[in-house]
Amino acid sequence: MTRTVLVLGGGTAGNALTVLLRRAGHAVDLVEAKPDWNATAGSGITLQGNALRVLREVGVLDEVLREGFPFDELGLLAPTGAVVAVQPTARIGGADLPGTLGMQRPRLQRILIDAVRASGASVRLGLTATALDQDDDGVDVTFSDGSTGRYDLVVGADGLNSATRGLIGVEDRPVPTGMAIWRAPVPRPTGLEHTRMIYGGTCFIAGCCPTGPDTAYAYLVERNRDRDAVDPAGYAEEMRRLAQAYGGPWPEIRAALTDPAVVNYTWFDRLLVEGPWHRGRVVLVGDAAHACPPTLAQGAAMSLEDALVLAELSTRDTWDDALLTEYRDRRYPRVREVVDASVQLGQWLLDGVRDADVPGLMGRTMAMLAARP
Repeated sequence: MTRTVLVLGGGTAGNALTVLLRRAGHAVDLVEAKPDWNATAGSGITLQGNALRVLREVGVLDEVLREGFPFDELGLLAPTGAVVAVQPTARIGGADLPGTLGMQRPRLQRILIDAVRASGASVRLGLTATALDQDDDGVDVTFSDGSTGRYDLVVGADGLNSATRGLIGVEDRPVPTGMAIWRAPVPRPTGLEHTRMIYGGTCFIAGCCPTGPDTAYAYLVERNRDRDAVDPAGYAEEMRRLAQAYGGPWPEIRAALTDPAVVNYTWFDRLLVEGPWHRGRVVLVGDAAHACPPTLAQGAAMSLEDALVLAELSTRDTWDDALLTEYRDRRYPRVREVVDASVQLGQWLLDGVRDADVPGLMGRTMAMLAARP
């Protein structure tokens, strides 16, 4: 049976879900608030094996592997740049997938946009939903341009500050964890073949990840501060200042930090909707339902897994409360473990805990993620 689905939000989760739902035979409308479909937003993204596993199901893995930079190691450096250790990263997506892949976030978005277009889904940009009126058989949606539509299912994939979450009365909201991150795309430093991370120094973490043959992204994690304390025109200068004492790849990175427009400053937030992730025939996926600091690099992976599970369940003959409850019940324990572990890693840094069992926590979490969602 062909059913109609509205996906609100054209980010990683919404795009992947749209493609998977179309493949399952459903008619899908994707509506995205940003007129440019977020095609240029962001610097870099780290995708681990479980994210790559879903991207293979979406049908874009070959292009992602071609456009990104795969690797199977993580380098730990002292603030001076001296190599402390190089550790293997687990291939949690399977032996045939790299442990980690870095890529430019706009490139991943473009790959997913192209997949949505090729799927035959209807796409409307610069639009939001302003009202959702439900009955037992469907949802009547009013859009910001005054148009309307009726759907068998509405999916809120509209991110951390989801308007859909508010429209259906879910009261959970993101809570700052106390940390923040500076990010910027940069040319790939000489010899950078995998993520390199420095713990300590001016910031809690100074890291860089290759995203392609000639590109990388750099990031600095610090205690969060008033977002208005630094004028965006001074973002590049501030990131250079914070990185001044770091060695290794950082002299090359600092030299490349000249354009404040490409530097992003973001607080870390925690969100986990504790109750049902749906109301009637409206359901939340991705950051609309859960979000965590990037300390485990699992945010996009959790969103992609949501899309995979919901699309799998959409092949059932009956779409009802039980189906959407099953979706949440399958996802919640796994997501909660990731959210809690991600927040804990950050909290240990905030508290200056020197004997924290970081390897144990990460090992347990990665072993859990190796299982299919």
